[in-house]
Amino acid sequence: MTTAPVRQHYNVTLAVLALGALSYALLQTMVAPALPEIQHELGATPTQATWVLTVYLLSASIATPILGRLGDMFGKERMLVVVLGLFAAGSLICALSSSLELLIAGRAVQGAAGAVFPLAFGIIRDEFPRDRVATGIGLISATFGIGGGGGLILSGLIVDNLSYRWIFWFGLIVVLIAVVATRLWVPESPVKSPARVDYGGAALLSAGLTAFLVAVSEGNRWGWLSAQIIGLFVAAAVLLVVWVLYEQRVSEPLVDIDLLRLRGVWTTNLTAFLIGFGMFGSFILVPQFVQMPEASGYGFGVGVLGAGLFMLPSTAVMLVAGPLAGSLAGRVGSKVPLLIGTACASASFLLLSLAHSEEWHIVLAVALLGLGIGLSFASMANLIVEAVPQYQTGEATGMNTIMRTVGGAFGAQIAAAIITNHVEPGTAFPTEDGFTTAFVLGAVSVAVAFAAATLIPGRASGGRTGEPGIGSPRPQPRRAHGPSGSEDQGRRSPIPGAR
Repeated sequence: MTTAPVRQHYNVTLAVLALGALSYALLQTMVAPALPEIQHELGATPTQATWVLTVYLLSASIATPILGRLGDMFGKERMLVVVLGLFAAGSLICALSSSLELLIAGRAVQGAAGAVFPLAFGIIRDEFPRDRVATGIGLISATFGIGGGGGLILSGLIVDNLSYRWIFWFGLIVVLIAVVATRLWVPESPVKSPARVDYGGAALLSAGLTAFLVAVSEGNRWGWLSAQIIGLFVAAAVLLVVWVLYEQRVSEPLVDIDLLRLRGVWTTNLTAFLIGFGMFGSFILVPQFVQMPEASGYGFGVGVLGAGLFMLPSTAVMLVAGPLAGSLAGRVGSKVPLLIGTACASASFLLLSLAHSEEWHIVLAVALLGLGIGLSFASMANLIVEAVPQYQTGEATGMNTIMRTVGGAFGAQIAAAIITNHVEPGTAFPTEDGFTTAFVLGAVSVAVAFAAATLIPGRASGGRTGEPGIGSPRPQPRRAHGPSGSEDQGRRSPIPGAR
């Protein structure tokens, strides 16, 4: 008689996954306050230095669906170790770089770690007791926002006291710990989906996303109506349409287009895009607003570290909001905390647009924004996981992560464009009206996210979402599966193991 292998306790697994996700999320924004120092030390122009941010988003958007799908195919724990290893290699390249080109190359390698989120969601779904899945996914999702806000604070400390290279040494140390811990304490997923890699689909998706994100990132510098930007947007649209048509015809697609048509998936992805738009817009707007000198007639004249401290309430609230969303999901479903979250985020931007003359106005609005983003991110991940079969968790959550990233890139660049185009005559200071306009746009975008969230199917009588999902019958997918019968395997309950 054989005994079942002992499985790692899910709380230890959760801690390790959170560490890996946090290491990626921190490096999203830690580099932003260091861009002026990078530009000065490496002799770069502002446009060239901005690629240190842009290439990270490009790489993450391209690598996330591919690596998420590979995790479904070959094992999520195995692929998570590979992803974190790439992140460590990229951090080392950045820390040792002596030229802008090498630094950008290192950031491109780092960006592949965006796949840590779909891989972590898949591991949680496979390994955790069913009643702990929503809370676990909520906590991992919250690290996306927590790391973004925390990265601004830590970067201020490092930039003010050390070389910008210490940002990457810090990231390297954290991710190496995560690699070792993942290899030792995260069990390999028992749920796999044998298939072949769709290289054609990967190439088309990569080209389309690259054209789109380059246009978004460079629009403020090249001119939004310039031939280059319009050409890139047209190219992106054509490439992505061709990608959709290609994916519908290939036998084993990178992304199941039929999956994206599910009401519970496309509505959640639209919400993710708009929430990402608002969150990254706030990362640009709030720090710059509070750093404006008194001579501008507004702002508080704080330094880089002070601007990061203004974001601290948001980070602190997110620590609570993620698990709270998971807890609420177990009682009333994930749609309710998502609606609450989008409403809070919209109210935060509305408050910023109406009242920003006192420090407490900013602190209150930022805390409200942290609550909204924390609830929203955690809920969206759970809604995606609940809406798709288990063997497609990686590709579905990977696409959701892409929508959040693309929305963030768009939101950051639009916010920057608005305040850049509103400058006081004879000065280098943006006008207060420019910030107000950008805050209003943030409020509108997140209000539309609230409207999109209302279209997400609610809980069915069985306690799940209205779409076929965990344990629910659904139509046969087009993807061919191997003889192992992975479709049946994908529908089984998570392995209890030794808890």
